[in-house]
Amino acid sequence: MPAPTIVCSGLAFAWPDGAPVLSGFDVAFGAGRTALVGANGSGKSTLLRLIAGRLTPAAGTISTAGEVGYLPQDVALDTHRTVAELLGIAEQRAALHAVEAGDPTAIPAVGDGWDVEERAAAALARFDLPTDLDRRVGTLSGGEAVLTGLAGLLMRRPAITLLDEPTNNLDLASVDCLAEALVAYRGALIVASHDWSFLQRIGITRWWTVEGGLHETAEP
Repeated sequence: MPAPTIVCSGLAFAWPDGAPVLSGFDVAFGAGRTALVGANGSGKSTLLRLIAGRLTPAAGTISTAGEVGYLPQDVALDTHRTVAELLGIAEQRAALHAVEAGDPTAIPAVGDGWDVEERAAAALARFDLPTDLDRRVGTLSGGEAVLTGLAGLLMRRPAITLLDEPTNNLDLASVDCLAEALVAYRGALIVASHDWSFLQRIGITRWWTVEGGLHETAEP
């Protein structure tokens, strides 16, 4: 058996009002494609946010084998951010512009991103998205914001990708683009979704229900 890519041991988490979400939670996710299914409020999003480092557990540990990329379901609510920020290239792009303006001290911050703007434009064009990197997220539709966030993840090529209800706010054409991109992705993938047909379409191999703990469930 391949080594797991994510291991959660003794994980506990509760909301500030004391409402428990997870307690003594143990799970290991291997390479491949995993679905998290279950009713709203069952803990799917919370688990993904904990793995992504967006929340801190009250107890327990989380270890991951490689970089984790995370796309939350509320990505469109960050209306003040720019497309470059949503793609995760804003700092590298700013350093590139500083170098172009004659500041050699910014070279280390550019790293391998000398062509970052060209790669960003290509990633956005793949989803037929506007390529204006200074555009505000608030001017995008919900579907455009989701696909822009995904384009940023695909640029980074993280070893592990976590997606929370990615088909929300997407029309059929956008769902087609999303599915095509995820089929080609070669890292470990965990998707929380109510869209069973979409999960089957992207080649999910393991199905887990998050209801009072994590339970393996049959493919529909």
